[in-house]
Formats: sequence, structure tokens, C-alpha cells
Amino acid sequence: MIRGKLFIPLLIGLALVGTPDDADAAEPSVNIEFERYRLDNGLEVILHQDRSSPQIAINLWYHVGSGNEVPGRSGFAHLFEHMMFQGAKHIGEDVHFDILREIGGTGVNGTTNSDRTNYFEVVPSHHLETGLWLESDRMGYLLDLLNAKSLENQQEVVRNERRQRYDNVPYGADRFAVAAALYPEGHPYRYLTIGRHEDLEAAKLEDVRDFFTTWYVPSNATLCLAGDFDMNAAKQTIDKWFGTFPKLPRPETKEVAAPPLAANHRETLEDTFARLPRIHYAWHSPKTLGEGDLELDVLADALGANGWGRLYKVLVVERELAQRVMVYQGSAQFSGVFHVIVDAKPGADLAEVEKILGDELTRAVREPITEAELKRVVNRSEANFVWGLEELMSRVERLQYFNHFAGDPGYTDTYLARLRAITPAAVQATAAKWLSQPRAEIITMPAPKGKAPRGGEQG
Repeated sequence: MIRGKLFIPLLIGLALVGTPDDADAAEPSVNIEFERYRLDNGLEVILHQDRSSPQIAINLWYHVGSGNEVPGRSGFAHLFEHMMFQGAKHIGEDVHFDILREIGGTGVNGTTNSDRTNYFEVVPSHHLETGLWLESDRMGYLLDLLNAKSLENQQEVVRNERRQRYDNVPYGADRFAVAAALYPEGHPYRYLTIGRHEDLEAAKLEDVRDFFTTWYVPSNATLCLAGDFDMNAAKQTIDKWFGTFPKLPRPETKEVAAPPLAANHRETLEDTFARLPRIHYAWHSPKTLGEGDLELDVLADALGANGWGRLYKVLVVERELAQRVMVYQGSAQFSGVFHVIVDAKPGADLAEVEKILGDELTRAVREPITEAELKRVVNRSEANFVWGLEELMSRVERLQYFNHFAGDPGYTDTYLARLRAITPAAVQATAAKWLSQPRAEIITMPAPKGKAPRGGEQG
């Protein structure tokens, strides 16, 4: 059992540690207490008590995402997220949302990314047991209600989601092209979390059962509660609904490295849904919380922040060549991708835009950012981080995030120390290490008027 504190550097209705008048004091911090322990069957539990409001956030992470998929099974993690809302033995079929709605539950949903699948809801504190019963039943008894009809229904739901959110939207093809350029066949990051249509269509009941019995075991899950509960009573209720499940081996997560590109990959697409040309550069980059991850976060802001970022300022404000600039470090469990995206204005000279891009990126590699830029980014990052912890569910997600990627729910202290310790020289060195490598260059051009849409079945 581990008792710890999630350290927050500003006041959020809790005790402030340190005072501004104490010149020798460390950075002021607010600590959020948590307790982490495991049931005998391996289920990890994190508890954070906050009795300021009569509600409880319930958040369950299964440590499986699309990064754990194998060739021919893309989209399974996300498909299974949908299947978890279809019903279980004692809940009944397709009533999960109805039950939570009747007890006043809010924020009910689930999400999937490359690294994890989560399920969450906020319930009135006196309905904690109902929320835990729902999560328990689908963890232990989902297969009792699994049938071909529910699978076929969700296969089509997920395929329609792909059409609506990926295939038939502006720059949807760009997302697939970047992944295909950076990751070879067989790499789990190649096909995005949504999966391929042919893989989703080919899913069989036995495949879904195998996925569940492999990954949805107590030893591969973390249950986190935050809110208005008595610690001992909550532990007893958790043990009541989850403690009798058998202890099963935790599945092995095999890390898959991102193979470096031998040379720049350049590709031009025609997009029937796009109205503006897009230039998208992408490089392999560090994994989540890996060395250089936070430094690239800082660089991304220094380049792309609305209003003052270097690229934004010159392309959008001064030269009026671009409608939008986006720069971000997209890190994940095995590796990351650093993105620079420019949506050019109609009629803009793309060669001129790319020259400016090249000049600014070369400058970032060769010269440190300024102290003023660094301070601005760090202050904003820290403030956003802190205010993001105001809501219970956001706090729970941060505990889960640090637990998953750092192995410590209380990693905030280390995270903030790393953020505050970043120097201009460190940002430059990180930029030189990663942005000097070959990159993917995906250029999207609006398709000629009258050209038929490309359809929704591309890889």
C-alpha cells in the first residue's frame, strides 16, 4: 500500500504549503492526498478523498489501447470500448446509460487511445455502490451477454464513426498519410485508434472474446475514485464488487520502437473536403514523459502559440500567408510525433510558406529560444496544468495518467520540477536532436471543384 501526495503549485481550496514571504521556501505547493493499493487479484486502486461536494468520480483504466493491437486487428481496442456499453450479465442489455441517468450520474463515457482505454462517470456520493456495481459487472460478466447481434451493431457504429470523423472530413486523409509515412506495416501506430474498415468488418465473436480475456483482467486495470466518500467504507465496497474476481496474469505489453526514416518522405494529396492548402511536417519524437518530451512541448508553444508564437506571428500576423498554425508534441507510450501544421490562405505562395517554415525550424535547431519565451511558456503551462485539476474527473485522470506513464500517481512534483528546470539551451539541444532527423511532409491541396468525394474506405 502506498500513501502519497499529488503536489500542486497553487491553491485549489486545499492547504497551501510555503508562503510568498519566505524567500528560502521552495515553490508554493498544494498537496492532494491519495492512497494506492492492490487487491489480491491484482486490481490496482487509487483513492483521493475530497468532501467539498457530495459527488464521486469513478474512473477505470484498462491498460490496453491500439498500440497493443496486432496486424489484421486494428481498431479492436476502440471497438471493445463500444462493446463494454452493450450490457453484462446482471446489468442487462443496453441499459448502462439509463441506470446512471436515473441515479443522477453525469459525464458518462469511455475513450480509447493508443495506450489505454478508460471508462468514467460522476455519481452522487450515496450512489457510489451502484457505479461500482456497473463497472464490476462488465469487468466480470460481459461475455455472458456478448452475442453476434450486439457485435454487428457496434461494428457498424464504429465504421460510421470513422466515416464521420476521419474519412469524410477536411484533412482526414492527412492523418492517415502521416501515420503511414512514419510507421511501417506491422507497427501498431500505423492505422490510428479508429482502425481499418476491413479489420473492423472481419472481427468475429471469438476475436472479441479473446481480446477481453487477454486484456480485461483485474491485474491489467486501475480503478480510481475521487470525491466525497469514507475511505474504509469505499475500500469495503470495492472489495465487495471486485475482490472475488480470480487472479489472472497481467498481459505483457511489448514496446515497439519507431523505426527512423531513411530520408524525408514527401507526399501530395487531393482532398475533396478541404478548402485550404495544408502543409504538415512530422518527426519521430520522445515517448510520454521521456527525455526531451517536455522540452518539445515548450518548443511547440514557442513556435505555434496563438498571437505570439514565432511561426504564428510571421505567417498569420505579419505576412498574412496562413489561416492557422498548429505545433504540438504528440507523445505516446512507445514514441511520439512532433507536428508542425500550417493551413495556408487561398492563393498563398506555398513555396514562400515552406521557406519561412524552414528558416524558423533551422533557427530553433541552431539558436536557443529566449528567456522571455521560455518563461512565458512555462508559466502558461503550469497555470493550465493547475487549473485543469479543479474538477474531480480531471484530477482523477491526472492521477491515472501519471500512474500509467510514470508508475507514480504523485509524479506531479517531479513533473513540475522538470518543467521549471527547462533551459533555453535544453530546448535547443532537444530540437537539434529530433528535428534534424528525416521527416514526413504531407501536402494537402483542395481537390478541383466538381471532383467526386474520395469515399470512406481508405487505409
